[in-house]
Amino acid sequence: MGIPKKSGNRYGARFARMAVAAGLTLVLGGCAMATTSPGEAREAAEPVVLVGAGTVDCREATCIALTFDSSPGTNTPELLDILRDEEVPATFFLLGRNRIEKYPDIVRRIADEGHEVANHTWTHPRLTEIEPDEIREELVRTQEAIAEITGEEPTLMRPPQGRTNDTVSEISRELGLAQILWSVTAKDYATTDSDLIESRVLEQADRDGIILLHDIYDGTVPAVPGIIEKLKAEGYTFVTVSDLMAPAVPEPGVIYRP
Repeated sequence: MGIPKKSGNRYGARFARMAVAAGLTLVLGGCAMATTSPGEAREAAEPVVLVGAGTVDCREATCIALTFDSSPGTNTPELLDILRDEEVPATFFLLGRNRIEKYPDIVRRIADEGHEVANHTWTHPRLTEIEPDEIREELVRTQEAIAEITGEEPTLMRPPQGRTNDTVSEISRELGLAQILWSVTAKDYATTDSDLIESRVLEQADRDGIILLHDIYDGTVPAVPGIIEKLKAEGYTFVTVSDLMAPAVPEPGVIYRP
């Protein structure tokens, strides 16, 4: 059974632009930057009734978002099978070079099965260390590649290593991309121990959290069933990043961090 897809205008109305100054302070790229959390965005949104098959209202439910960076890869089909069987939606931050261009059928499957498709740049540079034109090229090229396969450009991006600054934020705003950071990391890039990956996620999980994993590493996908099973048992509902903050709509350029 696939993940239920939402209708086109899922939330009934877009909310007014949020005051980012009300958010947290994040120090990245050598400067202090304001962030807001999904929960803060949700509370600031105009109250509306969420409708549509499969809609979860995170104002009531205990929600958490499962996200995967640098997809797709050879492990992604197995991951998609798990998510399908568990009826869990996820957000995939796709990498361009040797990923999107190499596995277009997997990208198509991610979108077709109702997961959220997002941008993780073309070559995974530290965006704070390259020129503005290069930042724009990294994001635009990935947007275009995803749109060519799925028919839609993403509205979310994740800066590699979470490194962002005012220039990255401004270019993201111009391109219609909200910036999504995270609250849970298993550091799965540094271990193949699936039990350790699972335990790290469970230790850090909290309401409105965003879990960062990488399905390109061998230890990660085997850890996912246990993560899903145990968090469901604790009363969590898995949602995409955008649904985590509904009825708010992610604002381009804004940095979101739980």
